[in-house]
Amino acid sequence: MPGSPAAQHIGIVACSAEGAALCYRTICREGADLLGPHAHPEVSLHTHALADYVPHLDRGDWQAVALMMLNSAHKLASIGAQFLICPDNTIHQALPFVLPSSPLPWLSIAEVVALEAVTRGYRCLGLTGTRWLVDSEVYPTALTAHGLSFRRPPPAERLAINRIIMDELVYGVCTNESAQYFGTVIAELREAGCDAVVLGCTEIPLLINDHNSPLPTLDSTRLLARAALRRAVAA
Repeated sequence: MPGSPAAQHIGIVACSAEGAALCYRTICREGADLLGPHAHPEVSLHTHALADYVPHLDRGDWQAVALMMLNSAHKLASIGAQFLICPDNTIHQALPFVLPSSPLPWLSIAEVVALEAVTRGYRCLGLTGTRWLVDSEVYPTALTAHGLSFRRPPPAERLAINRIIMDELVYGVCTNESAQYFGTVIAELREAGCDAVVLGCTEIPLLINDHNSPLPTLDSTRLLARAALRRAVAA
């Protein structure tokens, strides 16, 4: 590829469009900082419809989710991708079922966020994301492995955030009312002892950032994109 001959080909296994698009744009825009004007690694993306994932999420059928992710992974491998990322926190719950059969290595979004939290010196992180994600052990496992603690919002707030994500953010709809609600939840996490908040849905950065959040943010979408860039260029 002209302008980036040494960079590895990044494969994106997508699930929801807006988060995947933000990840893709970040790779392309910030690739120039590493590779020169207008340059970035080769990038390929495959996604099934979110509607095909949701019934499996509702049933907690992570093996079925894994099969969909593996289908994307094999398609990306067939066109030359050399490693994979998934800009969707929720379906990382299926990664243990994916990795044994994957044709390519993966970066873990939760691991990337945990390492960034350690680098920045944070100790206790608030978790935000879909109800499937916040109820899960995806982030608790990654965070505790690095000596970090965490707090989850109360169940009613998890459901309200899930509604905002699934009814608004996945369609690219951002409202002041929803931003204010997130701000209230994050302020409560600060009062509970958190010193930063994980934006654990890849669409949340469309709505919340360091300028309107009561806590410093860990933007999982852009952190994953930057980790992928570093891996691609270091190869």
